[in-house]
Amino acid sequence: MAEMVATLAMVFVIAGIILLLANQLSISTIPSYILAGIFVGPVVDQLTILELAQWGIAFLVFAFGTRIDFQAIKGVLRDSELAAMAQIAIVGPVGFLVATLFGFDPLNAVYFAAAGTLSSTLVGRELLEQTAGPRLVHDRLASSIHLFDDLVAVVLLLVISADTYTPDAIAANIGYGVILLIVALFIYRYGFDQLVRLADGSAELILMGSISILFAFLAAANFVGLSIVVGAFAAGIAIRRDGTDALEVFNGIQSLRDFFVAIFFVTVGALVSIPTLEVVVISIALIGLVLVVNPFITMLSLLYEGYDARTVHLVGTSTNQVSEMTLILVIEAALIATINEMLFDAIIIAAAATMILISVVRKYEQPLYERAFSNLMQGRQTVKIDRRSNVNETLQDHVIIVGYGRQGRQIVETCEQYDQEYVVIENDPLLWEDVRMTCSNYVRGDALYDYSWTVANASDATLIVSTADYRPTSEQIMSLDIESDVVLRSRSIVQAREWLERGAIYVAVPDLLASDQLIDHVETIVGKSSTTEELREDHLNELGTVDREVSTL
Repeated sequence: MAEMVATLAMVFVIAGIILLLANQLSISTIPSYILAGIFVGPVVDQLTILELAQWGIAFLVFAFGTRIDFQAIKGVLRDSELAAMAQIAIVGPVGFLVATLFGFDPLNAVYFAAAGTLSSTLVGRELLEQTAGPRLVHDRLASSIHLFDDLVAVVLLLVISADTYTPDAIAANIGYGVILLIVALFIYRYGFDQLVRLADGSAELILMGSISILFAFLAAANFVGLSIVVGAFAAGIAIRRDGTDALEVFNGIQSLRDFFVAIFFVTVGALVSIPTLEVVVISIALIGLVLVVNPFITMLSLLYEGYDARTVHLVGTSTNQVSEMTLILVIEAALIATINEMLFDAIIIAAAATMILISVVRKYEQPLYERAFSNLMQGRQTVKIDRRSNVNETLQDHVIIVGYGRQGRQIVETCEQYDQEYVVIENDPLLWEDVRMTCSNYVRGDALYDYSWTVANASDATLIVSTADYRPTSEQIMSLDIESDVVLRSRSIVQAREWLERGAIYVAVPDLLASDQLIDHVETIVGKSSTTEELREDHLNELGTVDREVSTL
């Protein structure tokens, strides 16, 4: 215990110093943590680092499990699981073959194939949360693929943690794992509601109850001889993310997760060792599978399912890192001495390299998409949008509504009330059938794709209303070379003022202003009861008042 505490102290002291320097140089946190780990590695015991990484990953897997929204991913489950199965069916055998060419035995070849096939949950989720809300299509697709890959990794963990590789021992472990997952689903469905009821709405008690569930599952997994990560994964599924008390609970888990994120990335860096030439070659081969082959197969599968180019591109760049579940797999294998040391070093190096590369490349994601992938897929995407959309080509002075969620539906109702022609642009497959059944004109495509606006006849529109709280969508709308009035959404007053200065007539700020005000102002514009200049002026005054009230708190 004393050695573990000393290691943690060293980890956070060195990580703190490097993060301060990285902040001055505008370097992102993920490379900084890994760099800190590289400095920590030579001065700490590797066994202690392995155990620390095991516990760190266990909590992160729990945190990921708590954020699984079964309702959100249900609509994309079939497509995403087909993509995940395509990964395993194609990339898995390729990885296994490459590993055998390097001379590894079948078990180590499985480890290599798993590292090249299973996509990341932690890094992918961290990057997605920096740029998008959890309801965006590519986020749900990536989360669903991660969940499928995690289940595969859990099965592999159950197999390798067997005392002996006999059918009875493996079947027993899988049986224990299935029991834990069934119990988790039962708690998710029935037990967590009882916890909320007994806590009488106290967020602190619900959070403590959630952590207690985690440790109960960890203890159960350890008792039957399973990896604690299996228990953590089941515990995460047991915690429900819906309900009025969920926000404060998940904020508490988020704070704990941030602590373990630091531990995770630092331990990845600490496990990096000076490689031999053979290790470098193996690492390069593995990085090629992870960065190129795996996302390529995923994107082809989703394109076949009919998703637009940008969504496919975003999913691909969210699933091309070595998974932390792979890391716990090889750490478990290292603890029981069933993995080749050279392969272990190569997987660790590949994990560190892909996590650093993707965190850096993600900053240039949009230019890469526009200059490469978008041009490659342009013809295919226009055909898909044409086939799925229904827009009267003679429309003029119409309203374009981006998004058909709750607010989008209300705006459609407002337009119909005033006999105002409209077009809905929607990219969410969950809503496509509703759009087709209830909207007279619609474009089933991505609002970030220029051709969607061409089909919507944006050049002749009188008003564009975006219900998407997503900056790239707002940027796309503001960049359109048209004379339509624009209504947007924003997360901050500062951003709202920027959009207003650039020509928007109204910007809804959901966290500060009542969301129903957006509907009221759209009704004002459609009903022509006020001019757009009057609306913009009133809105600027309104933002100023709210800004002053917030600053005095």
